[in-house]
Amino acid sequence: MTAMHRRMTLSVLAVSVMLTGMSCVNRSDVGAPPVPTAEAVPGGGVADDTFLVRLETSKGNIDIEVHPAWAPNGADRFRELVEIGFYNGCRFFRVIPDFMVQVGMNGDPALHSQWSENTIDDDPVLESNLPGYVTFAKTGLPNSRSTQFFINYGNNASLDGQRFAPFGKVVAGMDIALSIEAKYRERPDQNAIGSAGNEYLKIEFPDLDFIQKASVVQN
Repeated sequence: MTAMHRRMTLSVLAVSVMLTGMSCVNRSDVGAPPVPTAEAVPGGGVADDTFLVRLETSKGNIDIEVHPAWAPNGADRFRELVEIGFYNGCRFFRVIPDFMVQVGMNGDPALHSQWSENTIDDDPVLESNLPGYVTFAKTGLPNSRSTQFFINYGNNASLDGQRFAPFGKVVAGMDIALSIEAKYRERPDQNAIGSAGNEYLKIEFPDLDFIQKASVVQN
């Protein structure tokens, strides 16, 4: 995708997204914030109402502290998908340096279709899309979140007004998140992933990093 395409407004892209069945977050007017470091995401203990999810990836572990109080619908869906093993084997198919890394299309087209059509209601945006914060992707229409999520690389606070509601934050392994293979950027086609799954990605984009296993490691 060209730089001109990335500057298209979310409302315009939403039309294309709905026609093709894609779910995405677009950089739009985010700007070009500096690349965060691992220290940009604070660690710390886990509060009573939070839980910790570990993404064991092809590059190393990423720990996400999930806050149901921030976005209850998003947190519940994320936990459900983690617990059924939905994210195991999912490729990081969209990586935009300084912006975000996106994942969440299951390698089995039938399973992905089942869940991608099962959308959840929007949550109010209570936290900002800061470096290391984790948010579900969606189309430009209300209540369109399903399975895809992204980790913010930069300060993407301009997404807040577009109803992108963070449900958690990286508390360990932000350096791993920043090292996810980015050479393919936005080239993987979401329609092709939806129809052919990981077989398409393995052939056309063999160096994509992926989630080996996602699990709840602390309640």
